[in-house]
Amino acid sequence: MSFANPDDAGLRALLDRTRTIAVVGLSPQPARPSYRVAQAMQRYGYRIVPVRPLVDRVLGEQAYASLADIPFGVDLVNVFRAAEHVPAIVEQCLALHSLQRSDSTAHRLPAAIWIQEGIVHEAAAQRAQDGGMTVVMDRCILKEYVRLKTA
Repeated sequence: MSFANPDDAGLRALLDRTRTIAVVGLSPQPARPSYRVAQAMQRYGYRIVPVRPLVDRVLGEQAYASLADIPFGVDLVNVFRAAEHVPAIVEQCLALHSLQRSDSTAHRLPAAIWIQEGIVHEAAAQRAQDGGMTVVMDRCILKEYVRLKTA
C-alpha cells in the first residue's frame, strides 16, 4: 500500500478539529519559514506550541525540548525538520500513545502529523498511519489552510 494524503474534505475536517499545533523545529528567527507559517496559523486562531531544544519562547509561547515534555495534549504535530528526523518524531508521537494507555494522566496522542512541504519520508508516514494517526506529507499547512478555509 502506498501513502496518500487525505482529500480536500479530509484536510478541511482536520483543520476544523485542530486547536493546538505542536511545531517541531519552530525557529525563533522571523525570517525562517517555520516562524512565518506558525505565526500565520497563530493569527488564524490556532495555539502554537514550539518544540525546539535550547529555546525558551517563540511567538509568545513556552517552548519545549521534545514532544514528551509538553504537559498537555496537542491535536496536531507540524514537522519542520529534515526527512531523516521524521521517523524519530513519528516514534515520539506513537510513544505518547503508549503512555496514554498505561497512565491516564499522561499526554494525549496527537491525532495527526503534518509533514511540511518539501519533506518526504514514505515509511515514517505509513508507520504513523498504521499507528492510527492522520498524516499529511509534503504539503504546507498554511497554503492548505488558505486554499481550503479562506477562499
